[in-house]
Amino acid sequence: MTISVESRSAARPGAEPSPQSLGTAAARQLATTTKTVPQMQGISSRWLLRVLPWVQVSAGTYRVNRRLSYTVGDGRIEFVTQGAEVRVIPPELGELPLLRGFEDGAVLESLAGAFVQREYAPGDAITEAGRPADQVFLLAHGKVRKVGTGRYGDESSLGVLGDGDFFGERAPLDPDATWEFTARAITRTTVLALTRSAFQEVADRAESLRAHLAGFASRSIPAQNRRGEADIAVASGHVGEPVLAGTFADYELSPREYELSVAQTVLRVHSRVADLYNDPMSQVEQQLRLTIEALRERQEHEIVNNREFGLLHNADLKQRVHTHSGPPTPDDLDELISRRRKTRYLFAHPRTIAAFGRECSRRGLYPKELDLHGASVRAWRGIPLLPCNKIPVTDAGTSAILALRTGEEDQGVVGLHQTGIPDEYEPGLNVRFMGINAQAVTSYLVSTYYSAAVLVPDALGVLEDVEVGR
Repeated sequence: MTISVESRSAARPGAEPSPQSLGTAAARQLATTTKTVPQMQGISSRWLLRVLPWVQVSAGTYRVNRRLSYTVGDGRIEFVTQGAEVRVIPPELGELPLLRGFEDGAVLESLAGAFVQREYAPGDAITEAGRPADQVFLLAHGKVRKVGTGRYGDESSLGVLGDGDFFGERAPLDPDATWEFTARAITRTTVLALTRSAFQEVADRAESLRAHLAGFASRSIPAQNRRGEADIAVASGHVGEPVLAGTFADYELSPREYELSVAQTVLRVHSRVADLYNDPMSQVEQQLRLTIEALRERQEHEIVNNREFGLLHNADLKQRVHTHSGPPTPDDLDELISRRRKTRYLFAHPRTIAAFGRECSRRGLYPKELDLHGASVRAWRGIPLLPCNKIPVTDAGTSAILALRTGEEDQGVVGLHQTGIPDEYEPGLNVRFMGINAQAVTSYLVSTYYSAAVLVPDALGVLEDVEVGR
């Protein structure tokens, strides 16, 4: 029986057709692929590192000399909670100007126990202008707006208070004092109140407290300017030959010093990989590139969040502003940038920038964009509003906005690093060969040295408790 070629090549029903040319899978065996360098999702814009002026710190330590300032208990007070009950931590009462430097723990415990907890709904008046000021108020939770009377009889906002703030701190000393403003709750608010009579009862039983109060009342206040710095006496507009006052600019006796911090890691590459797999890209160079990107991300995170030198933790308490209603509004940013001259940059988490955009749209405002380092960025009042994903967003949906004046010439915020270090690979970053172990693994120590300094308090401001989810 003879089988024809035609019958062999006929396709059977349901069978795959025979290929008529070389397939792509086989053809790729003879081709060279076009590759990208290794990609990394964790790389951000790192605007903060790009716009900070970097100061060379040759000695590894940067000392910030300032004029002497007189501090009069402008800190914040902390509390403890047990269920719905809130209590002030007794030593925290030392943040009140009246009790600054008073260290009798038993008396502070008695004063803390004399505070009464009160709750206020949004819109409630806690104090009213013109009424007797006979209580000290500690703000445990919530936001309170201070409202005064403007020049033409209308209401004028005097500021917003937040968690840890206080007011009426001189009420125990002045029985004739009256409130100069109305304090009204913006949100649901919890305060602790201490009446003058309750304070006096504790003072009647404590000789140490009475002696402290007597010294406080008789203590002279050193001459100071509106920034709290030691005053420099200057005469002007005089005629004749009056005797001119002698003066000098006093300095802080213990200026702050910033030591360079370090972020480092050990990069390991097997010698077989480094020897054989380097065409068309060097394995060591690509491993090093990705490692450096991770270190730079950590560097920016530390400059924002480090408890020693991070910007969020080093903003002066007088430069911390609270939002008026929760979301970041144009009014809030106006108040933030008004706290300093020459605000150069604003930094916020991308979600915060989106929340600000929603508030602008709600008001029919459309801020212009600026060209910065070849990129188009949002701006407010001509100040770049730059994204920084290192600024945290809390589980409650709140974040912060930073406002910076930068540069040594303007007494602003500066970055610190040291260049010219051994085995330097980039400015302030070096890569040092550590050897090859018994498993033929090559090790490199990759280190970057950095810090940040705030030269004067008003160089840095923070808009706190910004709600990004509304």
